Formats: sequence, C-alpha cells, structure tokens
Amino acid sequence: MTHETPVDGLEASFDVVARQEAADAALGALRSEVEEVKSRLVARASARPMLGGAASGGVEMKSFVDAYLRAGRDTELKSLNTVTNADGAFAMPTELDQMVAQRLLRISPLRSVAQVVQTGTADYRKLISIGGTVSGWASETGARAETTSPKFAEIIPPSGDLYANPSATQHMLDDAFFNVENWLADQIAMEFARAEGAAFVGGTGTNQPLGFLSSPINSASDATRAFGTLQYLPSGNASAFDANPGDRLIDLVMALKPGHRQGACWVMNAATIAVIRKVKDSVGDYLWQNALGEGQPDRLLGYPVVEAADMPDVAANAYPIAFGNFRNGYLIAERQATRILRDPYSNKPYVNFYATKRVGGQVLDSEAIKVLKIAVS
Repeated sequence: MTHETPVDGLEASFDVVARQEAADAALGALRSEVEEVKSRLVARASARPMLGGAASGGVEMKSFVDAYLRAGRDTELKSLNTVTNADGAFAMPTELDQMVAQRLLRISPLRSVAQVVQTGTADYRKLISIGGTVSGWASETGARAETTSPKFAEIIPPSGDLYANPSATQHMLDDAFFNVENWLADQIAMEFARAEGAAFVGGTGTNQPLGFLSSPINSASDATRAFGTLQYLPSGNASAFDANPGDRLIDLVMALKPGHRQGACWVMNAATIAVIRKVKDSVGDYLWQNALGEGQPDRLLGYPVVEAADMPDVAANAYPIAFGNFRNGYLIAERQATRILRDPYSNKPYVNFYATKRVGGQVLDSEAIKVLKIAVS
C-alpha cells in the first residue's frame, strides 16, 4: 500500500501557488495590453479632425452654433453672458467675432493698412496735438523763451451700423457636415468688406464713415493747410496723366514728410494700376516692380501698392491715386461685438442671419496722406 508523505503534499501546494502566480502575471500583462490599446484609440480619436459641421471652441460657441444658428433655440443662450438687443439680436461669441475680423483684415484693403481701434461703446473720441510747445536752444545760464500753448483737436469719427444679411436653407443648417461658423464668418466678412471699402474711400460721414477722399482737399502745403485738409498734386493734364507720369509720382512721394514715408503705400484701383504698370523711366525700365514672393505686394518706386476697387478711375478732376501712411493718416473705430439675429420668417424657405456692427472712420492726420488730382494745376 502506498502512502502519500507530507513532503509530496507540500510540493503540490507550492505548485498550485506557482500556477496562480503565473496566471496573475498573464492577467496583468493582458490588462496592460488592453490599457495600451485604449490609450492608442483615445490618442487617435483626439488627433482625428472634427466633422465639418461640428462646433469648435467652448460651451458658449457650441451653444451658439448648435442651438441658435442651427436650431433657432435661444433659451440655451439666456444663461450665458451674451448681450441682447431690444430686437432680440445676440452678440456673437468672441471666437466667431475673431473669425470675421481675421477675414475682414485679409479682404478689406483700407482696413489692412489703416489704424483700427476697438471699443465697447458706440462712439470713440481721440484728442491729438496739432501744434504748440515750441522747443529751442539756450546756453547754460541763458534765458529760455516762453513756449507757446499746445493746441489740440478732437477726432470723433462719424459712424453707422454696418450690416450684412446672408441666408441659408434649413436643410443646409441640419447637415452635420455643413460648417456653419466658417460659412457665416465668410459671408459676413465679404458683405462687410464690400460696404466698408466704399465708405473708407468716399463715405459721406452721414450714418457711415467719412472717406478720406470726402475730406477737404486743396493744393496748399503742410505749413499753410488747415488741419483735416488733404493736399493734392496735379497730374499736369486736364483729363489724364501728362507725358512724364513717373515724375509726378516721384513728386507725390517726396511731398510726404520723411516720418510718414516709413510705412507708406500706394492706393489705387485696377484700372489705374493697368495704366501705371506701363510707365517707364528715362532708360526704359518699368517703375512697377512685381512681388518677389507669394503673398507679398507689388511695389511702385519701392513702396507697396494696395488695390482698392472703390478708388476713382483716371478722369478729369478725379483723385485716382493716393499715397501715404494710412496707419498714421486714417482712423477706423468699431464696436468690438458683432450682433446677429436669426430670421427664419422673412424669406422662407431660407434662414437669414442679420448681422450688424457699428463702424466709424475719418482722416486722423491730414499730413500723412497725399493724393494725385487729374488736373493741369
């Protein structure tokens, strides 16, 4: 008869423990592999781009796009810090407003070179010095002449409500792949740019900015010209450029003070550019210099050219060319928030998005901008 000894039982128990430890180790390794796979999946999902219609940004942006722009529900916006008007319009989220501003900067010619300030109120005022406080020289113990009192002028740019009214069908808004915020920013920026481009050049100043060509203009020099009045130089011909237009352009450049020539540019429309591009110097070289790289402006006499469609054509008594430092010479003041009202009723089956923004503008320093007039003198 065979009897199992205590030693055999002890070895068997050790074997069970070893197998359990091996099983636990295998299970731990499996769990580690599962966690690694999960981490990879999470990383891949976070790197994957969002669907075209998904709202980006924070809670305010998502609620504004998904609830208000797409579905027309404004109840979800009531609890947010979103300003409303009496007509029910909402202030666009900062992210969406910045998208519009970035597009405006690219496609609005004068905005890209002028001085732009943003305020939280409807009106903007700026006090600037126009003379006084004369300086001088004296010996160590010599008497100092009394300086004159400084003179100031208050700049209050005329303003008005700039509005746009793009529309989309509800089917477009319901499409998950339709990027509402990018579409809306593009549409608003295009309509804003078209309207403000004309106003910054020739605006009347009544419920809109005062364009720089609508400001007083005469031929007096900087020393004698009244503040706020631009100077023009004649083309030398009653209806076109004279025989040497390059000389007139050089005169226009040198009429600007050296401090303003740093950062100056030309402003003209496509028709005038077509004429100027053909102008040559005395040795037959074109004055026009094509851009050296993509995204760089063309240059004329070493200064960049800004194409503004609203500048006048070459004609008798017109001002087809402007040259100056517009960052010093023209001021654009605007309220920071763009307001928008969703209107699904006025133009069925389309949904209109009525966007408004208060924008003003006028000449800031009349010595910083010169214009060429088609005239003999």
